[in-house]
Amino acid sequence: MAFYSEEDAETQGYLFKIVLIGDSAVGKSNLLARFARDEFYPNSKSTIGVEFQTQKMEIDGKEVKAQIWDTAGQERFKAITSAYYRGAVGALLVYDITRRQTFDSIGRWLNELHTYSDMNVVTILVGNKTDLKNAREVSTDEGKALAEAHDLFFMETSALDNSNVAAAFQTVVKEIYDILSRKVLQSREVIKKDESSIGSGRAVVLQQDANGAGDSATGSRCCSS
Repeated sequence: MAFYSEEDAETQGYLFKIVLIGDSAVGKSNLLARFARDEFYPNSKSTIGVEFQTQKMEIDGKEVKAQIWDTAGQERFKAITSAYYRGAVGALLVYDITRRQTFDSIGRWLNELHTYSDMNVVTILVGNKTDLKNAREVSTDEGKALAEAHDLFFMETSALDNSNVAAAFQTVVKEIYDILSRKVLQSREVIKKDESSIGSGRAVVLQQDANGAGDSATGSRCCSS
């Protein structure tokens, strides 16, 4: 489930599912470890399958929980991880600035994300390992250009020195929250408008029969799916 219902959101806050994707060894697990626990593992092993952490944030006085899924980047785990895209409303698409091949894989990862999840997933392109600037193979401008071409957010990070790590996650969560808040507000405005129309005593046409005669209801509301 991507988030609580509107009623639950008023009392319990929101729950967003976010996925970390990208080639193996780009630093996805360390980004999550730094964000969730302020930890870094220099000798961390490749993720097997999928792992996740839940991190709480507060936005506009409401509690927001980000359920962050760390997916394995190796080809052999694709059959396992693809199912976990479903229900995701946010994604961090990570590459290693010192390994151009991980940057060249971004298009493939975007295709996979769009295949297995909602096309409207809020996505940020993350160039990780800026602490290794002397070994850089992908420039900041290249990252920005690719993000702009695919209408993505963009940020460069370092899990080692904690540069922009929280900001990357918070950018995604805040954008999801803003989108959902706008939808909730719009739905309430529609309900208010409907209730105003009903209160005025105007007839609401439900359907017409073959002869063109209309069934109508005054002072009541019908919702169709």
